[in-house]
Amino acid sequence: MIRIASAGFLLLASCSPAFQIKKQVLQSEKSLHDQVGFYLAELNSSKPIVDFNGATYFTPASNTKIFTLYTSLRLLGDSLIALKYIKKNDSLFFQGMGDPSFLYSGIYNNSRTYLFLKNTAGNLFFNSSNFQTEALGPGWAWDDYNYYYSAERSSFPIYGNLIAIQRMKDGFNFQPKRFAADWQSANEKHPEEEMVRSIDSNHLIYYPSEKKNKSWQIPFRGSPDLTAGLLSDTLHRKAEGVMSFPSGKYFVLKSIPVDSAYKPMMTESDNFIAEQLLLQCAAMVSDTLKPEIAIRYATQKLLSDLPDAPQWVDGSGLSRFNLFTPRSIVTLWKKTYAVSSKERLFALLAVGGKSGTLKKLYKSETPYIFGKTGSLSNVQCLSGFLITKKNKILVFSFMHNNFTSSGSSVRQNVQSILEKIRVSY
Repeated sequence: MIRIASAGFLLLASCSPAFQIKKQVLQSEKSLHDQVGFYLAELNSSKPIVDFNGATYFTPASNTKIFTLYTSLRLLGDSLIALKYIKKNDSLFFQGMGDPSFLYSGIYNNSRTYLFLKNTAGNLFFNSSNFQTEALGPGWAWDDYNYYYSAERSSFPIYGNLIAIQRMKDGFNFQPKRFAADWQSANEKHPEEEMVRSIDSNHLIYYPSEKKNKSWQIPFRGSPDLTAGLLSDTLHRKAEGVMSFPSGKYFVLKSIPVDSAYKPMMTESDNFIAEQLLLQCAAMVSDTLKPEIAIRYATQKLLSDLPDAPQWVDGSGLSRFNLFTPRSIVTLWKKTYAVSSKERLFALLAVGGKSGTLKKLYKSETPYIFGKTGSLSNVQCLSGFLITKKNKILVFSFMHNNFTSSGSSVRQNVQSILEKIRVSY
């Protein structure tokens, strides 16, 4: 009797949706030659539906932005802070607070900071001594410096810390314009038309090709002097850099609503915004713009209840030093949902078939995937919320590392599994 009951139980278990899902994940791991972690749970349940390597650490890529979002939701209030300033005699001394929105096309800008600096009477003095970190993060690929997704971090970013270059009939248009004075055309041709910045300066070299591009966005190398110069150019009044910030009572200037920054960070996976938001978080708990301060505070005060302690080093996920587990990411999503309304949170995320990095995937008349993608070479991650046919809210984290197949085959396999889960639950 016991054997019959056991055999019946095993037969039922092998036919269960959870068993079939786990089996498909295992098969995909073998066929795609990768390492897979998958954790699936109901929103209001502490027990998983499926746990496949849920406690194993993986490189998360841009799933790191979920940690940045949660920390920002807990620390930043309703608006970003643009400036810390103090008036002395006929002069305004100010420090940037890491606000990414100043003249950046990738984010909404209400011009509040611009008009404040433009119209304030007296001399303008900019100080950057509160910025106490490197321009590029630990574990970032050094040879990505020329690509838009690897813009430098700074206390007072301008134009997203990017040079926008547009091909014109009679040459090129540069924004900011001062970078138009430092470029040259190379004699050699490249397979594709390129504009390449020198690694240690803002000198640009143009490589012609039969295959034309129309535009480029290239990170510039920042410095306090360059920031003051760009402000002077933009405001049409002189701004000078100074070595120290005066003591005394200071004020802060708020800029844009926080969701205006959260949405492009999560929907379009904007690395620059994520890095700058982590600096904003650091400023909320200290007087220093240093990501390690925000990360230490968050892991000790806000994330101590995660199942597995995160190894977290930057805001965007560009670093391969970041390591998280699938079950910790699911727990974090639940915590994020708890501090925000469903309507607000889902509006900030990429939506399957509708918006952002999921626009071309999970197409359905009624959207059912709301989440965050993450990709680096040989890394594909997707986590977030799945709405089933029965209108249950499931939370999941899919993490693929070290695959040798194509990224598209990994994405297609994940979509196949999540579509089955949608129907089964």
